[in-house]
Amino acid sequence: MTSRSISAQQSARQGLYTDQERMRRDASVWTLVQGILAPIQFLVCLVSVVLVLRYLTTGQGQGAADISIIIKTFTLYTIMITGSIWEKTVFGKWLFAEPFWWEDAVSMIVIALHTTYLAMLLLNIGTVEARMLVALAAYATYIVNATQFLLKLRAARLEAQLPGGATA
Repeated sequence: MTSRSISAQQSARQGLYTDQERMRRDASVWTLVQGILAPIQFLVCLVSVVLVLRYLTTGQGQGAADISIIIKTFTLYTIMITGSIWEKTVFGKWLFAEPFWWEDAVSMIVIALHTTYLAMLLLNIGTVEARMLVALAAYATYIVNATQFLLKLRAARLEAQLPGGATA
């Protein structure tokens, strides 16, 4: 499929997905990959939040907190790479396809904050507490981003229930 035909489909968009995009979404293995990785990333985040808060409140467990943040960061990188492959497969763009523009924009902030944490850790910048606060800011932004995606998933499900599968 050419970018011109994908652009023509996007201009005919009435809902979240055109019929062709919905078919590509449903046929793509990357849809399943995203569906598996998203809850894993959320669980990793929850565990990491607990470990970071434990360190910040007791001073204990810095190593466990750092390891959990590193795992969360690489989980994020993995879901972002596979998510951009999904977006290319479904919408013909690696990132910032019209229906997911805001989600991708906030994802860039989430990635920037996680990467800032890694830079602080690897380059020994700032205090441990400052680094942990950057991680918490990354997690708060990630929760906003996850909420965006959950709302988009809900919208897609509601749209699929309408006659013809698209919004009017």
